[in-house]
Amino acid sequence: MPFSDRVRRLLPALALLLLSACVGPYPFWGNPGGDAPRLIRPPAYRIAVPYPAEAMLTDQGAERFATTLAEALRGAELPATALPAPWPLDWPLSVTTTRRGDRLVPRYELRDADGASLGAAEGQPVPLASWGQEGDALFREVANRDAPLVAKLLEQVEAARKASDPRALAGQGPLRIRLAGVKGAPGDGNASLNERLRDFLNRLGYLPQDQAEGATYAVQGVVEAVNLPNNLQRIELQWIVTRRDGFELGRIVQINEVPKGTLNGLWGDVAYVVAQQVAHGVQDVIQNAVQPPEAPEPAAAPATAAPRP
Repeated sequence: MPFSDRVRRLLPALALLLLSACVGPYPFWGNPGGDAPRLIRPPAYRIAVPYPAEAMLTDQGAERFATTLAEALRGAELPATALPAPWPLDWPLSVTTTRRGDRLVPRYELRDADGASLGAAEGQPVPLASWGQEGDALFREVANRDAPLVAKLLEQVEAARKASDPRALAGQGPLRIRLAGVKGAPGDGNASLNERLRDFLNRLGYLPQDQAEGATYAVQGVVEAVNLPNNLQRIELQWIVTRRDGFELGRIVQINEVPKGTLNGLWGDVAYVVAQQVAHGVQDVIQNAVQPPEAPEPAAAPATAAPRP
């Protein structure tokens, strides 16, 4: 099948199957209260605590300790969550341990979303035998004791950032969107989709960038090719839009069935149209997130006759 015929066959279906993401209700709309200015601004970062793979713990123990540490960090008023892997704009906090005799020393290293180290600190030694038992009480003790170390690191990082560029956290200028890449596409789809999306976001007035620093939102694409009977293939594309605090704002979904192997080579004009639709979908998701729907106008009060003099 000529490429031009393939494009004409694919594009109408892709256009019809674009789904915009939904954003939840707005409990503060119409009655914002005194905290509204703070609530509408997402934090400048979120700390992600990946399940540590080099902490001398089982998989279950690593997940439980990461969860306990994230709880302790939140208790210290730090935005933190435990998860298998960080989102594109998260600041990962890695946990490793070093054995010293019959004890081990936990080490915490904080990185920015681009992978640059922001600082590290060592906790107090823990008995090796107790650590190996993976008890909840010990995990809580270690997490609560070492959370202030992470808080201290963040204080130093924020002071340095504000001193070097006061605008970094002020959100001035056009919105910056991190393109976290596309994965899973056959052929040259990963690269083509990412570059075409960059072009269309630029046209919409955003500043797409590869690095996380300075970005308010992130977009990452996931493509899955599923083989079907009758030599067909279902191409499923999901575009996940997140913000700096790790909150998922929405997803843009595209699905189409094509002859098997149709997109194993160059995506060309297919990537162009897909990315054009995605860019507008991203714009809708962001606008819905920052602009609540208009409140309905109150019903007009019934007219009353003027009192006679």
